[in-house]
Amino acid sequence: MDYTDVKGLCKVATIAEIEAQGWSLNPGRYVGTEVEEFDDEVFEEKLAAAHAELRALGARARELEGSVDAVLQKLLSAD
Repeated sequence: MDYTDVKGLCKVATIAEIEAQGWSLNPGRYVGTEVEEFDDEVFEEKLAAAHAELRALGARARELEGSVDAVLQKLLSAD
């Protein structure tokens, strides 16, 4: 099996490339990133769904916080 560079994952860097990067061995400087094409409509749908889920989770968190607070108040006043 032969080695192949994979963009965003692995790359064989030359000494000259490493020197040009100030001798940094941070892999991100060499492997780059895999660029995805974005469909604006799909992105907007996903963003809207994520926002709705975030708001629902926030509301649920506030409900749970109230319940926990009530239980703690009962425990603290029981003494």
